[in-house]
Amino acid sequence: MNCYCVKDLKFSYSASGDTALDSVSFSVEKGSFAVLCGASGCGKTTLLRHLKSVLRPCGEISGEIYFMGTPLESVSLREQASRIGFVMQSPENQVVTDKVWHELAFGLESLGLESTVIRRRVAETAAFFGIEDWLYKNVSELSGGEKQLLCLASVMAMHPDVLLLDEPCAQLDPIAAEKLLSELGRINRELGTTVILSEHRLEEAFAYADSVHYMEKGRMLFSGTPREAGAFLKDSGRPMFCAMPAAMRIWSRLDSGFECPVSVRDGKAFLKKYAEINPPAEPENNEAAPQKTQEDAVLSARNLWFHYDADGTKDILRGLDITLYRGEIYALMGGNGAGKTTALRVLAGLSKPCRGAVECSAKIGVLPQYPQTLFVKKTVGEELLEMLEGAHLEKNEKQMRLRNAAVLCETDSLSERHPFDLSGGEAQKAALAKILLGEPDILLLDEPTKGLDADFKRRFAGILKKLCRRGVSVLCVSHDTEFCAEYADRCGLMFDGSITAEGTPADFFSGNTFYTTSANRMAKEIVPRAVTVSHVLGAFGARQNEAEMPAETAELPWERSAETTDTAVTDTKNKKTAASVKSPKPLKTWRKILAGILFAISVSILIYAAGITDFTKLVSPEGITAPAKEQLIIYASLILSLFGAAACLAKRSPPLCRPSEKNRRRLAKRTFIAALTVVLAIPLTLLLGISYLGANSYGLISVFVLIEGMVPFFLIFEGRKPKARELAVVAVLCAMTVAGRAVFFMLPQFKPVMAMTIIAGVALGGETGFIVGSISMLVSNLMFSQGPWTPWQMFCMGAVGFLAGVLFGKGALRPTKLSLAVFGALCAVVIYGGIMNPASVLMWSPESFNIKTVIASYVTGFPMDLVHGLATALFLVLLSEPMLEKLDRIKTKYGLEE
Repeated sequence: MNCYCVKDLKFSYSASGDTALDSVSFSVEKGSFAVLCGASGCGKTTLLRHLKSVLRPCGEISGEIYFMGTPLESVSLREQASRIGFVMQSPENQVVTDKVWHELAFGLESLGLESTVIRRRVAETAAFFGIEDWLYKNVSELSGGEKQLLCLASVMAMHPDVLLLDEPCAQLDPIAAEKLLSELGRINRELGTTVILSEHRLEEAFAYADSVHYMEKGRMLFSGTPREAGAFLKDSGRPMFCAMPAAMRIWSRLDSGFECPVSVRDGKAFLKKYAEINPPAEPENNEAAPQKTQEDAVLSARNLWFHYDADGTKDILRGLDITLYRGEIYALMGGNGAGKTTALRVLAGLSKPCRGAVECSAKIGVLPQYPQTLFVKKTVGEELLEMLEGAHLEKNEKQMRLRNAAVLCETDSLSERHPFDLSGGEAQKAALAKILLGEPDILLLDEPTKGLDADFKRRFAGILKKLCRRGVSVLCVSHDTEFCAEYADRCGLMFDGSITAEGTPADFFSGNTFYTTSANRMAKEIVPRAVTVSHVLGAFGARQNEAEMPAETAELPWERSAETTDTAVTDTKNKKTAASVKSPKPLKTWRKILAGILFAISVSILIYAAGITDFTKLVSPEGITAPAKEQLIIYASLILSLFGAAACLAKRSPPLCRPSEKNRRRLAKRTFIAALTVVLAIPLTLLLGISYLGANSYGLISVFVLIEGMVPFFLIFEGRKPKARELAVVAVLCAMTVAGRAVFFMLPQFKPVMAMTIIAGVALGGETGFIVGSISMLVSNLMFSQGPWTPWQMFCMGAVGFLAGVLFGKGALRPTKLSLAVFGALCAVVIYGGIMNPASVLMWSPESFNIKTVIASYVTGFPMDLVHGLATALFLVLLSEPMLEKLDRIKTKYGLEE
């Protein structure tokens, strides 16, 4: 029986429209171990996420997916959560609790299992994986390998039928990766759990695999056994053959007639038999470390000590000594937690050592372990362009450098993609291109081959070699032993905060038993100093396939050639290049001038009104005084000037986020119901509550207001069935709004609450705006004290969010910073102040409620309304652009748009 059967699956991302999966068909037998392989960006992760509905990305999909013979859509989400386990590439993105045993129990608690069952499963899972000793540890204390093992254990505690794993070994050292893969093999062998593994490091994975599925550009090109997969890639001449296990690549170049080996054990037996017929010679890899003097050193550190904790009880670096010479590649290796990344940070100047000194005489470029930390723009093209913004270069020179960097790192097809939508390998390429545009003299690379396919590793090695020939020095922290053995000039092993071994790759790896290459493990007894496939083949008189050697690279970003210059100019004329940036259509000059004048008038009124501090001169027992009438004129003038500025800024301009065409044409039925609720039902509830229940019953009245505000959301549930991710976005917005009010608690009325409410309404609709506004006021009042004002505040703030969503949906409110700021100031003064001021009379003295007391409330409340309006406008100017861009991206990526 097939665990999965996929038929003609097609998928395109809604954000980009690119075809990610193209007519994919394959099947995986129940209880088997399947490996999914292919180049970076070929669609492996996208395919894996389609095998569990809740992880499926947003886009256009067609085809059929069957799980255990049943259409996947027919399997409930709860059943999928229990039966389909998913382990991500980064454990940091999957761990959700603080303690190890909490993590093991989290999924079981989410399934609603009884406590006795949870305790039993946690106990047996901990015993199975051998993690009892660190069961009560904080997750933050675990190494990378332990965290990944914990993720695997927490998924297995739910007893899934199938395990989906997306490059789980990408961030692990060789020993930790082998341990994790052996656990997967044990799970598959002893428990019969189906394993579907996406992986670039195929050396160990092939030894456990029953079937291999090869993808290329979104299509499934081959399915078969590991040996058949190797034969297919070899015979078809595909570059991905260089990712095959070393035993298979050595066998392919030796004419032996023996069966193709897959594992290290098989390869060792194969070489032993082949060597009996064809005795090997010592390969020419007895290179000595090049003689360097201190004058050649570009980066050196002596006796470095470093710790993160304040008391210094745990030193990460312990007397580290290291020297990097001009034009060399130094590979720094070691287990997870050995201090490699910390050493890189200290050498780069990002962290200051507690003792010791770092000497550097050149410009440093740093590629961090997580390349996403470098990305701050909306597209890859803008990311690359950012590196040249401060450079005094001509336009053609900039375009040439951008073109060179894009071609060199193979990011030319990614220029319009969002950096956070890239696969792991694509993100590494984009980050490398950005770093190279800075023309560094020293490159500090932290796990640069993570997520890269074997074919691009060759080209990446060519880039590094070309840089070194031009005097650039490279310090590379890596777990990729094969890459380091093949291309590094020197290797160092870091242990316990210092370097314990150092030498050329031949000396370094041939002296190791565990921390060495597969080729060395196979040939150690036959050719002791052979550490790479090319070394082994050379000993037997054979040559490595040219497709596996370092590739010649294109021009470096700062190199000029006629071909690339012409290409860059041609692209500028005929195509959208990475340097192209959309320029918004400006407002007409007279609108700008008039809006500026009206805004200046508003500011002048604000400054003048701020000088009125004696409110006793504004009211008297008979009502308002003459100065109060002047205050009312000022009040009206401010409102008119704000309305005038809003009218000037209402010209349609390129929005920060886009309303759907459906919302532009007409409002949804539930929006009309929500409008009736906001305009009629809630005000009636407030008035009747005060009249019949009294102001002291504000708690009950608040509940009524909240329920009425939730009615539109209930309609959404019935009609659209929103996913948990949508509710999570709303909850996060509410939490951010409450936190914002708490941060500015010491400043009366100077809060970002209304600004966040308006942003929520614009981005996610009027109903969401009302919920965010009303719930935020209700929850935040738990900290600021509840009172009869709570339901009124809920109504006012919710009404502002609802109005913002409705006006935006109809196209009357443009989401530019200035127009939103003016709208926010108007809402603070006219809606919030216009309702809360007379409501204060109803709350405290309902028997004296008349026109005089209402006017007096407006006069005395005017200064606070001004502060509220100014704060709202200021926060909208600061927050609207980044918040709306992020929310618009979330809507598009996760399908929250209707």
